[in-house]
Amino acid sequence: MSVFEIRSDGFFFDNKKIPVLSGAVHYFRTLPDYWEDRLKKLKACGLNTVETYIPWNLHEKREGEFDFSGIADVERFIDIAASLGLFVILRPSPYICSEWEFGGLPAWLLADKNINVRCSCPQYLEKVRNYYRVLIPRLAKHQCIYGGPVIMMQIENEYGSYGNDKKYLRYLKDLMTDLGVKVPFFTSDGGTDTHLNGGTLPDVFKVANFGGWPDEDINCLKAFQPDFPLMCGEFWNGWFDHFGEEHHVRDLQDYEKCLDRLFELGASVNIYMFHGGTSFGWMAGANHGGKYEPDVSSYDYDALLDEAGNITEKYRITQRLIKKHFGDFQSEEFPYTPARAYGDVLFTSAVSLFECLDKTSVRHHSSSALPMEMYGQNYGYILYKTKVPFYENVALTIQAPHDRAHIFINGKKQGVIYRNDADKTVNVSFPEKENTLEILVDTFGRVNFGHPLLDRKGLDGPVLLNSFQELFDWDVYCIEPDDLSSLPFEDVKDNISFPSFLRAYIDIDSIIEDTYLKLDNFSRGQIWVNGFNLARYWVTAGPQKSFYIPSKLLHEGKNEIVLLETDYSKELTASFTDTPEL
Repeated sequence: MSVFEIRSDGFFFDNKKIPVLSGAVHYFRTLPDYWEDRLKKLKACGLNTVETYIPWNLHEKREGEFDFSGIADVERFIDIAASLGLFVILRPSPYICSEWEFGGLPAWLLADKNINVRCSCPQYLEKVRNYYRVLIPRLAKHQCIYGGPVIMMQIENEYGSYGNDKKYLRYLKDLMTDLGVKVPFFTSDGGTDTHLNGGTLPDVFKVANFGGWPDEDINCLKAFQPDFPLMCGEFWNGWFDHFGEEHHVRDLQDYEKCLDRLFELGASVNIYMFHGGTSFGWMAGANHGGKYEPDVSSYDYDALLDEAGNITEKYRITQRLIKKHFGDFQSEEFPYTPARAYGDVLFTSAVSLFECLDKTSVRHHSSSALPMEMYGQNYGYILYKTKVPFYENVALTIQAPHDRAHIFINGKKQGVIYRNDADKTVNVSFPEKENTLEILVDTFGRVNFGHPLLDRKGLDGPVLLNSFQELFDWDVYCIEPDDLSSLPFEDVKDNISFPSFLRAYIDIDSIIEDTYLKLDNFSRGQIWVNGFNLARYWVTAGPQKSFYIPSKLLHEGKNEIVLLETDYSKELTASFTDTPEL
């Protein structure tokens, strides 16, 4: 049994004063095979603590169905940290932000039109309570008072950037206490009066999150909480990328100057991120600051370890500063993890998405076109189909496409409406006595920060003719591809210009190494590697042009690569390179 305490003069573990030198590593953004490697490198950098969020939507994908296996085995992650002598800081939802889909909240919450998240809404609190009754006891047994490594747990996350419902924060604290949390709680918010006033509780330790010159934020935190030690709960050493932006890289001299100053001020730190990793599958989130801004799948973050887990110059800088301020230590050297350029690969088979709906979708019928959550769908694509009589040159309006609506009439593509488009109307003709209108909605991540959180996907508003007549009577196909093994692929030689699955194989000899898939000849879609849902791509928007494939997803012999391309191909070749292009 050990005790971690936060006193007026510092942090104490079993009555010994310690700095909290933490790095953020998200177990859910790194395959479990690599957890030990990343944590060994964290310790060798001079850090004594690992911090991780816990995303609700990873552990309760469907209401009442809980998963703590594989990449969701947070207890195994904690145990590995403990075996290496690291402390652990946990940030157990219900909301995490983290550029993660819906900020970690599960998509099935959105099936309830009356729910209001991140507040004292009774429907929301009931769902949180049911989740916490399963999650928190699993975490509580790893607290330091029981011999585990967990020394602190967070209440909510940066709540002052969202609201000021103190009853909600108090409810979470009391619930976690009732379920066995005994280590100190903390809240983390931006280092301003507004953030700290809104997001904190009087009796709970507070940390501030920032990334620049620390004096102003630290002084604000000190004024707000004068009788406790100072800590930066997220020292942002890089940043994340949206589609259509430049890749973010932080100036190394600026990083070194700001972290050095933070240590001079006597503050403890959690470096965000120590290792960013990848937002696999559908899990990259989005922002909405006046317009919708979806995140790329790479969460490289310009962190201390790159996306593949290799040490960067920023790691060396951090290591030097820790030795400067906290004393020398024995550091371990790690070999560079090589990546391999396997060369070009040809997609030799394909199948139209519309021709395999029986194998990839669940069919529903509804009068109005509803968001996907109303049909019990969490992620993926959704196809709406209805009949329309003869019209010449009519205006077709899709009021709220979330996020890219591909419009087809009698199987012919008429255009794409993106949710950021100012004009969400296309002029079309319905040439036959009876016509088939199909709208395929391609989704990105749900908003993960701020007040547009209730970001339902698919069509979140009516489809209109000439701005006033709503179309009804829809067949709806919820496409959330999981098992692709039964797709009826056929040989293909020509480029595709219709939403299609494409398949290629690459043979690998006995040397299996990390690699990067480049899709210069493709536009927009999703990648599966040997059945693993790897990432979204939008090559024509950028900035991410290559996609990290960890060696553990590959095997000797024939490896399958499947794309769901929604737009077009210029050629049917892709390439495997040894260098990322972010």
